[in-house]
Amino acid sequence: MALPTTPFAATALGVLAPVCWGCSVSLMRAIVEEFGVAPGECLLYAIATVYLYFTVGLPDFSKMRLRYWIFGIGNALACSLTLVFSIYLSTGGKQTMEVGMINYLWPAMTILFAVLFTGQKADWRLWPGMALSVFGIFWILSGGEFSFTEFAQRFLSNPWSYVLAFFGALTWVNYTTVTKLWSEGQNPSTVVFALLTLIYAGLWALGVGEVHTATVKGAFSSVFGGFIMASAYVLWTNGVQHGRISILSIASYFTPVLSCVIGVFWIDARLTGDFWAGVAVLTVGSLLCWRATRTDTPSVQPRGSST
Repeated sequence: MALPTTPFAATALGVLAPVCWGCSVSLMRAIVEEFGVAPGECLLYAIATVYLYFTVGLPDFSKMRLRYWIFGIGNALACSLTLVFSIYLSTGGKQTMEVGMINYLWPAMTILFAVLFTGQKADWRLWPGMALSVFGIFWILSGGEFSFTEFAQRFLSNPWSYVLAFFGALTWVNYTTVTKLWSEGQNPSTVVFALLTLIYAGLWALGVGEVHTATVKGAFSSVFGGFIMASAYVLWTNGVQHGRISILSIASYFTPVLSCVIGVFWIDARLTGDFWAGVAVLTVGSLLCWRATRTDTPSVQPRGSST
């Protein structure tokens, strides 16, 4: 099934990816706790691979250069592994939220990389917009009670969880940037998910995250997560290839908001006044980013390429 490649359609479909990712934290937590990290992720990516094979198929391997295999697909694989294990290694709800806080720096980093490496144009409003957006994310995920002193203490007690979360954000930004520049219009989502299935199957065989008390909720989270993650990946990849990275990045700022809202239904999270205050700050920051980039051409082109 071929996805539309016009700038407007690719961007419109691409903004659905953050909606799908809004489910990911709750689903991932359920998988880790109620099914097992390696078994659950193996099932998730196996289902996603089959789904992607019959919807978008395989890319034209002859057009995928070695540098894209290394820096594009390599970063995509690293992103999944680092994010999953950052959550797996986190201890307690407070630390899990802080890990998510660090990972959700990727939308701001995506816009920054787009300006630096892909020719995205922006005016001065980009910088205060990014600052407000990042602050809004911190406010939302900390419930307005973020303490740097307490955070430093928890970081020193369990540094790998935070380090992996940061690398998860960085590798996803790298994948997005490299895909825009070097993918030659090929969507590698099916290949990425097939490789991740094999990696998690290998970890499962080695006894990483064995199934101890698999539940119906955990199994459903793996199955449903497969369709959600596959859809997000393919829509995002198509969007950054043919649409506007600036609009996609701004839409992705709302992923943590959606994550919290979905958490109300899936993991019985409670939203407070601090949550909505953070949403307000995030919205203002995102609008500033949009205003800063809206004068750009319909489709972001790599520097030196023809329009």
